[in-house]
Amino acid sequence: MLLGYARVSTDDQNLDLQRDALTTAGCERLFEDTASGAKADRIGLAALMAVLRAGDTVVIWRLDRLGRSLKNLIELVERLEAAKVGLRSLQENIDTTSSGGRLAFHLFGALAEFERNLVRERTLAGLAAARARGRMGGRPKQLAPAKLTLALRLHRERKHTIKEICQMMGVSKSTLDNYLAKENSNVIRLA
Repeated sequence: MLLGYARVSTDDQNLDLQRDALTTAGCERLFEDTASGAKADRIGLAALMAVLRAGDTVVIWRLDRLGRSLKNLIELVERLEAAKVGLRSLQENIDTTSSGGRLAFHLFGALAEFERNLVRERTLAGLAAARARGRMGGRPKQLAPAKLTLALRLHRERKHTIKEICQMMGVSKSTLDNYLAKENSNVIRLA
């Protein structure tokens, strides 16, 4: 029996492309996940693994839809092989029911991991270059330096409650708490 597995990483992504391809490939049942590949607990994959029988073939749209990493992908394929279940990847045209397909699987898996690592390295290098130019990622600071100085002074003077300071500055209690904690850690380091 051909059983399909489809996965997207986030809710705003769409499974339609994978569903259509798996249905066209002749899959009798489809199992789906909307979860990051890094998550170990994928309900759709667990359900698929629970119904597999010897002679079945798992069909996926692309290798990166199945495994979190090359190591994880190889472990999954080994589990499938131990259960006498094949794996077919439509985009890479790999079918592990043949020795050539198993070789192609390992080659494409290694290339896919290499590509992911390159993307990660380029992203980290871009972030480092931006930081070197003074650009910091993340959300902008809630308080301008002058307002922060005033908030810290009001807190030190103890004439206003935290709630009053938050209302005056237009920030939440947790935001003010973060600024106060940072200020306290700077004072402790300077002492």
